[in-house]
Amino acid sequence: MLSALIWLPLLGALAIGLLPGKTEANRFRSIALVVASIVLVVNLLLIFQFDPNSAQMQFVENLPWIEWLGLNYHLGIDGLSFPLVFLNSLLTLIAIFATNKNIERSRLYYSMLLLLSAGAVGAFLAQDLLLFFLFYEVEIIPLYFLIAIWGGKRRAYAAMKFLLYTALSGILVLASFLGVVWLSGDSNFDYESLRGLGLPVATQLLLLAPLLVGLFIKIPIFPFHTWLPDAHVEASTPISVLLAGVLLKLGTYGLLRFGVGLFPEGWAAIAPWMATLAAISALYGASCAIAQKDMKKVVAYSSIAHMAYILIAAAALTPLSLIAAVLQMISHGLISALLFLVVGVVYKKTGTRDVDSLTGLLNPERGLPITGSIMILGVMASCGIPGMVGFIAEFLVFRSTFPIFPIQTLLCLVGTGLTAVYFLLVVNRVFFGRLTEKLERLPQVKWSERAPAFVLTALIIAFGIQPNWMVRWSEAQTTSLATIDGQILSQNSQKLEISELKNNFTQNISTPQIISTEMSQRY
Repeated sequence: MLSALIWLPLLGALAIGLLPGKTEANRFRSIALVVASIVLVVNLLLIFQFDPNSAQMQFVENLPWIEWLGLNYHLGIDGLSFPLVFLNSLLTLIAIFATNKNIERSRLYYSMLLLLSAGAVGAFLAQDLLLFFLFYEVEIIPLYFLIAIWGGKRRAYAAMKFLLYTALSGILVLASFLGVVWLSGDSNFDYESLRGLGLPVATQLLLLAPLLVGLFIKIPIFPFHTWLPDAHVEASTPISVLLAGVLLKLGTYGLLRFGVGLFPEGWAAIAPWMATLAAISALYGASCAIAQKDMKKVVAYSSIAHMAYILIAAAALTPLSLIAAVLQMISHGLISALLFLVVGVVYKKTGTRDVDSLTGLLNPERGLPITGSIMILGVMASCGIPGMVGFIAEFLVFRSTFPIFPIQTLLCLVGTGLTAVYFLLVVNRVFFGRLTEKLERLPQVKWSERAPAFVLTALIIAFGIQPNWMVRWSEAQTTSLATIDGQILSQNSQKLEISELKNNFTQNISTPQIISTEMSQRY
């Protein structure tokens, strides 16, 4: 079943590319939709067979590939990768559905889109370090073409900048992996066999440094972020949805899977520095968002700020903070995808994303009232309004990190406050006020243009009301990841004594359902 998640998109891309003769764009679109729908159905089947109480890899596939190189086709899924795999399938289907039906060079476009999805899901499923690196690099190629060919006016610059940054990211990640394998004395890249090496802390720090820099570029974290705003602004709306919703998560997933998994003691040693960097990145992203006039750049810089919350949660290195990191990944994926979809609709109907050129779009008769309402809901979710998934994700992040990193957490809370500032500025200027004469005859928004936003809105509200629907899939794995022999890895775990969860959580670390019980009692 795991191979199906990878090979179905690859075969779909191949079928579209080799379809003989001249074919209408709608035929390529239909094939891509069918393939993405089948992949989503496979994910739904996994839900019924996946055991959320197990911290072990499930549905494992392990076949020799290039033995002399130590590369095996080793796939597996657990509570850390399962939500991200499902998110990738959902947003891929949404991205295909949201694509303009008359897009130019549709054969190449849909092939690249399916190839991009296959590369992302392959990285999430890979249990071989070299296999992860291959998939990590594969997704760069289609994304480069998707920006360079179907992007905006400065698409060549944005695509090249993205390529250079992410290529450097891959080189650094590979250097760290090669160092681990070399020190193990074996040519095997198997993740599980490399986890228990017991390397000295100094050696772990030496190998962790290039891995962190490489993944910080991917996330991105300040000061490695400069490629992201350009890529988002020049990319088309469906590509921005996948870039923010899925591809940035390859960096945060790598932090948890390989940073914590391979170098636990080294991670704990530099955790305060990472928490500080997360606070700086959160404030920087929020501050830059306030100064932007392009709606898409506002959402892009907000991603930099919100992705930093995942880093500070991972730095805390407790079972509760790691489950909060996973929840924040899913929350950001859903919310950012919704915001980019809405901004795309506004741009399509008005021809501009300039905040100073738009006003009164919430006008019920001649404006975009439903689109504006969805935008306001997405902004509320991003600001952490209770009842939506953004609130519970950020609450758990700050609840779990404050006892360990109080100053850094407070700075991140300031960043959350600034979220309300820059998004309310956008909403107030663009959607309220009097509709100008230039915008009085806007094209009607079709139901097909609203449908993807409605789906994401429903999920944002549903997971906000019942967060345990997401948490239950990951808590066993995150609990296992944060502990060794029943002890929390964080060197600052003694500060958790002030937490009311101390007696219920840390003393019963082998019972992952405690998180669900605690959350059910609170919400």
